[in-house]
Amino acid sequence: MTRRDIVRTLVSAGLVVIAYYVAPFGENVMTGDAWLRGGLLAIVLALLVLVVGRRVDQELQTPNPARAGPLLVALVAGVVTFALADLVVATTMPGQFVDLRTKTDALYFSLTTLTTVGYGDVHAEGQVARGLVVAQLVFDVAVLATAARALVGTARGARVSGGGRVGAAPATVRGPGPWHRSRP
Repeated sequence: MTRRDIVRTLVSAGLVVIAYYVAPFGENVMTGDAWLRGGLLAIVLALLVLVVGRRVDQELQTPNPARAGPLLVALVAGVVTFALADLVVATTMPGQFVDLRTKTDALYFSLTTLTTVGYGDVHAEGQVARGLVVAQLVFDVAVLATAARALVGTARGARVSGGGRVGAAPATVRGPGPWHRSRP
């Protein structure tokens, strides 16, 4: 990735997070509106799964460092989309989440779920919230982990070839190294 690609990726990811914070969701939204917006979120999430899945498939077939940026932005969008879904459930169905009241709480919960840290202060209490968390965990493992694998493969390929780094000279690979064992 060039510096321009990196800046574009960071700006795009930042805009996704800003859009998350300015989106009209939260405690001041009427329940009917929240469910309509929640339905739209489900559609956005389904489209996001398709986009990320397609990018991952492209990346696994032919690694290209130029595609890493949009994939990273899509991953950030996945985290933010689940944060909004968590917020919709928390604000329309009181008691489903413990201590999830704000967008920051929802983003915090989404990231702790993604990283499987699980501090315990904000957690799913009700069945709907737990079902949503199960869907989020499946998304995290199936989509995000596969995307991360594709990104790591791209980074490795760029590192070995010397591509993807600004001003990098092509690297010379002198064999598999001492950790490699020949297979019959």
